[in-house]
Parts: sequence; structure tokens; C-alpha cells
Amino acid sequence: MQMQISLGLIQDEKTNSFWSRKERQKWFLSLLCGTCLIYATRTSVPLLMPIISMEKQWSKPDSGIILSSFFWGYTLTQVASGYISDKIGGQKVLLISALGWSMTTFFMPEVIDFFSKNDNSVLLVATIRTINGAFQGMHFPSMISLISQRLHETERASFFSLLTSGSALGTLLTGSLGSYLLENYNWIIVFQTLGGLSLAWTLLLSYHTLPFKEKAASTKSPTTYTLPWLKLLKKPPFWSCVIGHACQNNCFFVLLSWMPMYFHDTFPEVKGWVVNMVPWLSMLPCTFLGKALSEKIIRAGYSVTATRKIIETICFLIEVISLLFLGMEIIFRKKLYNRIKFKIISAKVETFQSAIICLAFIIGGSGFHNNAIAVNPSDLAPKHSGSVFGLMNTVGAIPGFLGVYFSGHILHVTHSWSVVFIFIAIIDVLGCIVYLLFGSGQAII
Repeated sequence: MQMQISLGLIQDEKTNSFWSRKERQKWFLSLLCGTCLIYATRTSVPLLMPIISMEKQWSKPDSGIILSSFFWGYTLTQVASGYISDKIGGQKVLLISALGWSMTTFFMPEVIDFFSKNDNSVLLVATIRTINGAFQGMHFPSMISLISQRLHETERASFFSLLTSGSALGTLLTGSLGSYLLENYNWIIVFQTLGGLSLAWTLLLSYHTLPFKEKAASTKSPTTYTLPWLKLLKKPPFWSCVIGHACQNNCFFVLLSWMPMYFHDTFPEVKGWVVNMVPWLSMLPCTFLGKALSEKIIRAGYSVTATRKIIETICFLIEVISLLFLGMEIIFRKKLYNRIKFKIISAKVETFQSAIICLAFIIGGSGFHNNAIAVNPSDLAPKHSGSVFGLMNTVGAIPGFLGVYFSGHILHVTHSWSVVFIFIAIIDVLGCIVYLLFGSGQAII
């Protein structure tokens, strides 16, 4: 009888630790705003770098150091923040992360102006940018850990996949509001506006975390948290998830970094805000479509493993077909240019429209990815999702500097965007094959 009562109390405590419907709605809106703002601040530097580098007389290699330094810090904190979140609570790590990247964004103009007269100004600014990346690297692992602690297993995947749509909203915010502020005011206002909004969200987040501190303290058991690293690293489904995520991230980060340059080189007359906004409009509906399709497949009787593989395959197919078609459009345009001069105008308009459509499809493919591999850590390790996601995202961030750099090297050697797109497509195919062969939706630890 005593054992039955104890088990009942444990079950009640576990149930009480979950969010109520009202709490779930509040946290969803709060975390969606945070994900939006974290991407807005992340993409603000690429938007502003041409103006800042001209003002501070930084060379292209100097600008490249500052741009890539973000990912140096971003890769450092993924695993540790996920592990700590699983151990002490994701909301605490999330709050520390928010305070760090909000403040470094808000005070970035002061940092740039203060160090601009120093001989090592580029390295010093890059250091602050690295710190900003380190704080941002804590966001997603702590968020997915928080979700795994506060939601039932059946609700986690769809909840997290919808939150990832904030990345598209944040990029759109930078492309619209950031471009407007830059055109009508200056680059300093862009940092201060986005940083101020982020600090306001941090205050909102701290308001949300307070009611759960006492609840978490009353429900958390005194047992020591341990993660079976060796067992995890021996599992092929884990590595297929990591490799698939890295391959898809290669496509995402390369386009995020080089897309403005591609349009500038190929279609110099196109307005910047069109390039920075239009392709990203597709990600949000594709995320909702991927969520609805996943739920429909599972209701039809398919396993979680089959569902994840189907959705991820859709992602890779959309990206690969669009990348190859985009490459062929460039070759087609060059042939027209060499043959008949009066056809250039019509071919150029058609090719620009095709390029926008193709890139919209590619960015939209990320919406399906957010409903497959991005939520796979919760399937593979329900009790350690923050740690597993952190490790997966650490490897996934490597294309942030290697893939982007290698793409630049390809452009330097071949002077061909078509080769870059084919390179991205090949990496995508590799990731798709690995995940189809070894991916899983079942718990492995």
C-alpha cells in the first residue's frame, strides 16, 4: 500500500510539473518572440557590415573575420548549455542567454566606436561578436530542454517546430525594419532598436520564469543528473541525426550568408529589401504544412521513424531540385547573353523571377526540416533532449564557417554560382541518404 501511494505521489508531481493550457500559450508566444528577436539580432550584422566596414575602413577579410566570429562562440556553448539545462532547468539557462545576447547587441555600437581607433580593432570587435554568439548558442538547447521538461512527449515535436518559424520572422524583421532604419537613420539605430526590443523581451521572460521556480523546486527530485554519453555516441540513429542536420544547415547558412551577394552580382538593379524578405516568406507556411503533414502521417498509422524520414526527405528533395534548377537557370542566361543580345532583358527578368521562386522553395524546405531532424533529439533521448540537441547543433554550426568559407573559395576559383549551388545540392543528397539509412524516431537512451 505504501509503495502504491508513493508511486501515485511521484506521478502527481510529474503531472504538476507540466504547463497548463494557459501557461503553454503564454510560453509559446514568449519563446516565439525570443526566437524571432535572436534571429533578427543575428542577421543584423550581415545587413550592416557593408556600411560599417566602409565607415571604419575595414577590408573584406576584416569583415569576414567579424562575420564568422559569431559561429566560433555559437559552437562553444551548445553542449554545455543543453547539459546544464537538463540538470537545473531550461528556463534559467534561457534567461541568462537572453540577457547576454540582448546586452551585447544593444551596446555593439559603443563597442565598435570604442575599439575602432585601436590597432587590433577588428579582433576586439570579433571577440565581442564571439561572446554574442556564445550567448545565442545557449538559446535553442535550453529551449528544447525546457519544452521536454514542461510538455508531454506527444506535444513536444509540434510545439518546437512551430517555435522555429521565429527564425524566418526574425530575418523578415531585419529585412524590413532593419532596412528601413538603416536607410532613414543610421546603423547605430538598428543595433539599439533590436537590442532594446530584446532587452524588453528578457524582462518579459524573467516575469515568466518566476512562477515556475517554486514549482520546479517542489517537483525536482534530489537525484544526480547523468547523461550516458558513451552509449549515445555508439548509436547510428544519433549520428544520422547529426549528419543530416549538418548537411541541411550547410544549405541554410551558405544561402543566408551569400544570397545577398548572389543577387548583387547577378541582378544589381534589384532592391535589397526584396532579396532580404521575399524568399523568407515561404518558411512559415512550410513549417505549418510540415507540422500538419507529420500529424496526418502518424494518425494514418505510420511510425514516428517513418514520419520523420518522409518529412526530412521532402525537405531535401525540395532543396536539391531547386538548387539544380537554379544552377541551370544561370547557365541558360549566360548562353543567351553570348548568343543574342536583344534577348538579355526578357531572359534576365525570367531568370530573376525563377531565382526568387527557387530560393523561396529552398528556404521553405527548412520548414519541413524543423518538423523532422530538428525535433528528433526529443525522440531519441526524451530525458536528455537539451544535451543531445546541443551536441547536434554544435556539429550543425560547423557549416556556419566551413561551408560559407568553402563556397567563397569556389567562387574565387571558378567565378561560377552554379558550382556553388551544385556543391550545396551534393551535400544535401549525402545528408538525405545517411538519415534514410540510419535515422530513427525511437528512444535510444
